[in-house]
Amino acid sequence: MKRIHIHVSVQDLNESARFYRALFGNVEPTVSKPDYCKWELADPAVNFAISQRGAPLGVDHIGIQVEGADELAEMNARFASARLPVQVQDDTTCCYARSEKAWTVDPQGVAWETFHTLESAPVYGKSHDRSAEATACCSPTESAVTLQRRS
Repeated sequence: MKRIHIHVSVQDLNESARFYRALFGNVEPTVSKPDYCKWELADPAVNFAISQRGAPLGVDHIGIQVEGADELAEMNARFASARLPVQVQDDTTCCYARSEKAWTVDPQGVAWETFHTLESAPVYGKSHDRSAEATACCSPTESAVTLQRRS
């Protein structure tokens, strides 16, 4: 099963978490950290994350979470068939999880990822953001964005 993933950067994590708990029917986050919360919901089927880590406010990136290596390979092939630049990240730590993932950027500049979570991690992870000074992880590097703009 594939699950849509949405990550939103927020100004006030506690206020935003309170809002999303109510929106999702008083469901507690699956992961709750001082700078990050994530809900893995069955109805609607979504992996929804919010973070307060210094990134610009609003939608940070969108993605598709998969359950295994075969589905990840399928999604990477879809990225390639759309003639989009793909940045593969093997065994990476991001958003308190160790994952296999790939990134692309759509023609409007929206970052898309596809990923398979291997296990939880005790740290948020290394920065993969578009700008060197950003502190958020989980975004394609500047080279992926530049590659997209050239195509």
